[in-house]
Amino acid sequence: MTFSIRAIIRAFVAPNHAIRCSPSLWNGVLGELERRGAGRHEAGAFLLGTISGEKRNIVSVVYYDDLDRAAYDSGVCILHGDAFSRLWAICRRRGFTVVADVHTHPGDAGQSWSDKTNPMVARAGHIAFIIPNFARSPVNMADIGIYQYRGDHEWVNRSGTRQSKFFYTGTWS
Repeated sequence: MTFSIRAIIRAFVAPNHAIRCSPSLWNGVLGELERRGAGRHEAGAFLLGTISGEKRNIVSVVYYDDLDRAAYDSGVCILHGDAFSRLWAICRRRGFTVVADVHTHPGDAGQSWSDKTNPMVARAGHIAFIIPNFARSPVNMADIGIYQYRGDHEWVNRSGTRQSKFFYTGTWS
């Protein structure tokens, strides 16, 4: 019964959001990215969960440096090939898929040339979050960069005022 009530409330509160994440998980990810980057370098993670049509639900996380100890050695996020085999094994074990990735930038949340040309998951529909200021708290949701991959190195910017209808981190996620 509770699930039915929750689903009904969710339909009214957040009916058209493409991607959802519980506030506690999202805030935990932001805090952990800030800790792992230590205010000195980028840090990142894959956000795992389920995809149903155009709807994505984030329920778990895997940090880049847990997949590849050298992920932050250059100061920016770089994963080597074997990190992805570890990632896919984790997804199989947990029964989830990669629904998005997230990484920090030292300044604003705009996509760099490297971000645009090297998507972490080069599949149309994939979502990339960029968190400004190395995720230093407090993080203003309106300042987060949200980009959806279209394929062929083309992206749709879902940031700013557009993100409030695209990404939901409220109670009913």
